[in-house]
Amino acid sequence: MKKLFRNPFNLFVAIMTILLVVQVPITYAKSLSELQNEKSKADQQKKELNSEIKEKSSEINSIEGKLEQLVAQIETLGQKITSTNTEITTVNGEIEEANNNIKSLEEEITILQGKIEQRDELLQERARAIQENGTVDYLDVLLGANSFVDFIDRFSAVNTLIEADRQIMREQQDDQNLLEEQKLVLENTKKELEDKKAELQRLKESLTSQKAEKDRYIDELEAEQKKLQNEKKLLEEEYSEYLNLSKELEDAIKKEQQRQLEELKKQNNGSIPNTSDGTFMKPTNGRLTSPWGWRNLGYGAEFHYGIDLANSTGTPVVAAAGGIVTYAAPLSSYGNCIIVTHSVNGQIYTTVYAHLSSIQVSTGQSVGKGQQIGLMGSTGRSTGPHLHFEIHTGPWNGQKSGNVNPLRYISL
Repeated sequence: MKKLFRNPFNLFVAIMTILLVVQVPITYAKSLSELQNEKSKADQQKKELNSEIKEKSSEINSIEGKLEQLVAQIETLGQKITSTNTEITTVNGEIEEANNNIKSLEEEITILQGKIEQRDELLQERARAIQENGTVDYLDVLLGANSFVDFIDRFSAVNTLIEADRQIMREQQDDQNLLEEQKLVLENTKKELEDKKAELQRLKESLTSQKAEKDRYIDELEAEQKKLQNEKKLLEEEYSEYLNLSKELEDAIKKEQQRQLEELKKQNNGSIPNTSDGTFMKPTNGRLTSPWGWRNLGYGAEFHYGIDLANSTGTPVVAAAGGIVTYAAPLSSYGNCIIVTHSVNGQIYTTVYAHLSSIQVSTGQSVGKGQQIGLMGSTGRSTGPHLHFEIHTGPWNGQKSGNVNPLRYISL
């Protein structure tokens, strides 16, 4: 042992080795302690997060009954609005028919008046001729016959003249009577038209009132939803139904939409033409199972960016308004998805149709309002066949901006 440490270098190495052997466990113990502290902090943060989520879930549960009641009221009003729109369409048709009848009656009256005026001129001409030549004595005409055959000829001619005069007078009287009848019918038809117009005005006022009431319910529904938004960002990051898209795909969708809009501008001298009639329609037949806004799915609160309309797989899905297909392919948790761009009264809108079993259109294709674009399904993140439907104001920007409640635009 003494020999081993006679060399100073060997002694230095031995001392350093001992120090390292002793120090390693100390350093390791310190790192383990730090890790345990960090784990404790993480557990505490997780516990706090879960507590917040449970609190929000509890809040959602507490107002679910009210939300369901509001949704039911909105659905009832939507049905009333649909019925009123149908009545308005019927009355518009009746008004159009009445206008056509009035036009026909006016044309018939014009023709009758023309015929009566022509006969008046003929009768006045006959009267002037009689006045100038004196009254024709038909008896003298008959007695002036040279023979029986001549008498018969004269008798026949006299009868023909008399009958012609009588016929003219009958036709004149008949046409005058018919003219009075047609004028009466015209007057009644115009009155019916005014009644129809008054009914149409009443229906439009009723429709405006129904829509305003529906908007009040939606405002109330959204006010309840906003109560839960204080911690929205935190909950969105953890639990919201957001699209986890790659930047490349998101940019590609935006680029395609921008390309379409620029193309439309070029085709229409710098302006984007309307691709819809100013309204949106229900995109499929189905029951509203989940409204727009916050909802509770059992594992926590989540923000729902559209509405869910449930029905059987294969139920047709149509374009809610006329537009151009911006995207038609699988899209993250939305499964098979179609995005359509619309121009409505100079305003750009975007609609989204998700969880489809089949896509029946392609990118860049023009579609009309009510045109079938796909079939309902359960692709992507879905627990059963339904259509997830979104409306965005402005060009599509993922879920970052412009997402609005579809119930403000469509009737159920």
